[in-house]
Amino acid sequence: MVFPIKESIRISIKALLANKARSFLTMLGIIIGVGAVVLIISLGAGAQSLILDQIKSTGSDLIGVLPGKSESDGPPATAMGVVITTLTAEDMEAIKTQVPHLVSATGYSRALATATWGNNSYDTNINGASADYLQTEGGQVLVGRWFTAEEDNNLARVVVLGSTVKQELFGDSDAVGRQIKIKKQIFEVIGVMAERGKVMFVDYDDQIHVPLRTTQKLINGVNYLSFIRAKVDREENIDEALVEVQAVLRQRHEIDDPSGAADDFSVRSMAQALDMITTITDALRYFLIAMAAISLIVGGIGIMNIMLISVNERTREIGLRKAVGANNNNIISQFLLEAVVLTLLGGTIGIIMGIILSWLVYLVVNHLGYNYDLVITFSSVILALSVSTLIGLVFGIYPARKASRLEPVEALSYE
Repeated sequence: MVFPIKESIRISIKALLANKARSFLTMLGIIIGVGAVVLIISLGAGAQSLILDQIKSTGSDLIGVLPGKSESDGPPATAMGVVITTLTAEDMEAIKTQVPHLVSATGYSRALATATWGNNSYDTNINGASADYLQTEGGQVLVGRWFTAEEDNNLARVVVLGSTVKQELFGDSDAVGRQIKIKKQIFEVIGVMAERGKVMFVDYDDQIHVPLRTTQKLINGVNYLSFIRAKVDREENIDEALVEVQAVLRQRHEIDDPSGAADDFSVRSMAQALDMITTITDALRYFLIAMAAISLIVGGIGIMNIMLISVNERTREIGLRKAVGANNNNIISQFLLEAVVLTLLGGTIGIIMGIILSWLVYLVVNHLGYNYDLVITFSSVILALSVSTLIGLVFGIYPARKASRLEPVEALSYE
């Protein structure tokens, strides 16, 4: 006697619906695992698209110089919170004047501080930068002007406000010409920046721009730079400029080793930074996918356990079916089909949950001001369904074989 596939599916669904709570709990591991796989793949693709967009917004023609030695594919020491004092404003000036193909170079000294005007105060980021900042980084002054190189050299107490800072301190009032206090020092507002938003995870509107040397001496009390950025005239000249920057800094820092092993600085282009970040995000994504795969395996073990219980509960049914003509393959097919239906249903629910969670992440990230793409690939959905089906086959085979090996007489007499 051969049971058609339609009848087998009907019996499978009936068996699963006979105990809805148990079936759902059995599927839960598959739902979580498949949903996690879809979510992680979506987050990884979305994060990489976000980083690419941020790199393009910043400019692919920029070179960054960071204090401290780092491996070519690893993060700089400063990213770990280590304070390194090897870069100076003189290094920045040497790079700007001695390296061909550089349009501009800017040194930075960063700080966090509270700005006060009247009864209003606001905690914000201090961006100490040299006069070439706008030429290097971009951005526009909406009202007023940017400070000059002479003001930078003379430690002028002038500032240019980001649009958010201006609104927090002055509201709709004019800011240019007013005086604010930062760390007990009085500064004159000479300009307000046009709104720019967040680029490379930096909120350009939530900053107060102060001349570099003024920041170093009056706010931070240091004589070193946080980092340097330089703009190259054309992208095809970036590699040559990187080599030249390294040569100039080695000469200034009296480093004789041309291999770079003794360097006390790191020079990278935006493309290299992108490669490094992509490597890190890929490694993290694969690790998380592996964790999600573990939950799939746990879910598969749960399915095998429930199918074994189902075999014991339906022993008389198996004996009856074999007595009326069902062969071992029919029994194996029946229980395998039940396991696959269970995992496919769980996988489908997991895919829907993964898509919903990915969509929620997309809404939140874009609400925070970042250009984040919702990426749900057809391949990730097919992969999730294929994996869930494979889990059903792999973990359903043992209970199915056990059921098929029952002797009809023994099964019919089972209590």
